[in-house]
Amino acid sequence: MNAKGSAAVELTVQGAEKRDAGRGIARIPESARSALGVLSGDTVVVEGERDTVVKVWPAGTDVQRGVLQVDGETRANAGVSIGDTVTVRQISVADAESVALAPTATFDEDDRETLEAALKRTLRDRPVKEGERVRIERLGDAGTFHVGGTDPDGVVRVTDDTDVTVAVSGGSGGSRPNVGSGSGSVSIPIGGDGGDGDDGDQTPQKPTGATYEDIGGLEEELRRVREMVELPLSNPALFRRLGIDPPKGVLLYGPPGTGKTMIAKAVANEVDAHFVTVSGPEIMSKYKGESEERLREVFEQARENAPTIVFFDEIDAIAGERDEDSDVENRVVAQMLSLMDGLESRGEVVVIGATNRVDAIDPALRRGGRFDREIEIGVPGEAGRREILDVHTRGMPLADDADLDRLAASTHGFVGADLHALSTEAAMAALRRARDAGADEEALMEVEVTREDFETAMASVDPSAMREFVAESPEIDFSAVGDLEEAKQTLTEAVEWPLAYRNLFEQTNTEPPAGILLHGPPGTGKTLLARALAGESDVNFIHVDGPELLDRYVGESEKAVREIFDRARQASPAIVFFDEIDSIAGERGSGMGGGAEVSERVVSQLLTEMDGLTENPNLVVLAATNRRDALDRALLRPGRFEEQIEVPAPDEAGRRAILSVHADDKPLGDDVDLDELAAELEGYTGADLEAVVRDASMRAIREAAEAWGVEQADENADEIEIGRKHFDAAVEKVRPSVN
Repeated sequence: MNAKGSAAVELTVQGAEKRDAGRGIARIPESARSALGVLSGDTVVVEGERDTVVKVWPAGTDVQRGVLQVDGETRANAGVSIGDTVTVRQISVADAESVALAPTATFDEDDRETLEAALKRTLRDRPVKEGERVRIERLGDAGTFHVGGTDPDGVVRVTDDTDVTVAVSGGSGGSRPNVGSGSGSVSIPIGGDGGDGDDGDQTPQKPTGATYEDIGGLEEELRRVREMVELPLSNPALFRRLGIDPPKGVLLYGPPGTGKTMIAKAVANEVDAHFVTVSGPEIMSKYKGESEERLREVFEQARENAPTIVFFDEIDAIAGERDEDSDVENRVVAQMLSLMDGLESRGEVVVIGATNRVDAIDPALRRGGRFDREIEIGVPGEAGRREILDVHTRGMPLADDADLDRLAASTHGFVGADLHALSTEAAMAALRRARDAGADEEALMEVEVTREDFETAMASVDPSAMREFVAESPEIDFSAVGDLEEAKQTLTEAVEWPLAYRNLFEQTNTEPPAGILLHGPPGTGKTLLARALAGESDVNFIHVDGPELLDRYVGESEKAVREIFDRARQASPAIVFFDEIDSIAGERGSGMGGGAEVSERVVSQLLTEMDGLTENPNLVVLAATNRRDALDRALLRPGRFEEQIEVPAPDEAGRRAILSVHADDKPLGDDVDLDELAAELEGYTGADLEAVVRDASMRAIREAAEAWGVEQADENADEIEIGRKHFDAAVEKVRPSVN
């Protein structure tokens, strides 16, 4: 390949950066680039079990010396895995006159022209050689193609003048399209397990599917899974030398949508092993003994095809905790235990289980020797969300104003599946926008996804951890709350500052308050203030009405409190807001009967949860009550509801501010003086003032409707005025809440 005599370096394979997947590039450190004498954009050959060609790009400054960063496609083309050592040399490349590709999926003949154009755009200026695998990122697994042939032979670069053709018949075992002007065709193997890795068979052996570059924000979790799965399958002798048994099972648990199934598929794709996937519910059968037989068949198939990864998705469906009433489930769990105990200790079969209900699994399965390690796949942080957005937008034409850093910072609580949905919805919004503007088919192909499209998508996609709770609209912020400046400032310091000034809090070793209590007369704006805080701080907001937690069955109320805090921790940073908290957290020992007993248990559970909040500064508990003296005193001590903010009835200036919020956008008559009105309405709370403005508006509407009639009223709508007489009548009707 005209490379054997050139300078060479040995490098250790690492995974690529998320944005580089599918681009046919290798990132190498400056020291390796100098040794090879190559510049950015030059072509090198990577010599593993097979040879493959890629373009060189510089690695980041944080990348270690002696490392080669390549994606899953390149690793498959070279027949290597992460951690393997490869030789890298420079190679000369000719421009391709034609390149023929064979798809691994079946496409319609009508799609040929579109496919060829997309492939030419994807492969432009990329080096390719016969037998390699390439992928159009935006088509997913269906976008995987094999290079059937090139003209001239050898390593070539695709240019604007290259004729790119596709054999649309596709499928495994399909034939290679003709190259150049010759007739006839040559059959090439596609996918599968064929070949022994010599230079005569350049077709990659590994299946298509997820790769490590498709997983964002889970580097540490992925490293632990690889440690448990790759080593036993690839090097069981190492365990024998150490005198220990290789791990038999790994249990992945965490909220839905965090990437548990994708991790299992990526590991199976990267490891040269047979992969058996089993959906938990499909094992179950109503006939006695059939469920156990299906399990035995799965493990028998795994042994026959070893090395094998057996992946149980939703394993809680077949391995729930045993009890006296579940005969079938008990037998299936017992069968599972015996099968895992019967696995040979050579490490040639590894079982991976995935669940979002880890506590529902029978404890006997969770001991060493069965599921040896449990790895939590949690909700990603901001850096993780940025990586995941890189994955889902790398095939997307983004406009310059689409700021993924800003998007990652504002998507609190979003898991990988939510961010995938968000990216898809943003792309759909871009298409709708272009179609509504009358774009033709050619213009639609050039559409870009803008910041506005992502904002549109944000309005329709909620984090999955929050969908069963009330998430307040971000349009509600402090501008909707008249007066209460001191309360706003205290809430801002308690909720926004720990997120915005994290380093200051760490440097001074200061913990922000875990709980804030808003107290004051009814109607003063406590609930509105809490909702406005959610919109102002742009964090997830869980609204809990106190009475809805109470349940007559023992343990249910406490369970509801636990679930709320569990969900809030998953979706953090978050605010948990307990409205009317006095209904569930009254003074213990002050009442009689079952209701008081339930309330006492809820208070105890609430105390326990709040004591654990110091470990999570991104979670704040906010509560509102107009009966602070009725609350249990243990809740009011420092470390719990230590910040107590009084929300009093507004003074004259406060009433004026509240009237402005509710009346400034209304067609007020010249005789309406809000300053004068504010001075007269002493004792009126925010809710009272809102009711006065609403009642005055309704009186004006009633008067206009009676005077003009239905048809004329609509035509003269811009002439309506809310006069002083309407406000005076409203004040007579709405009496002040505070004496």
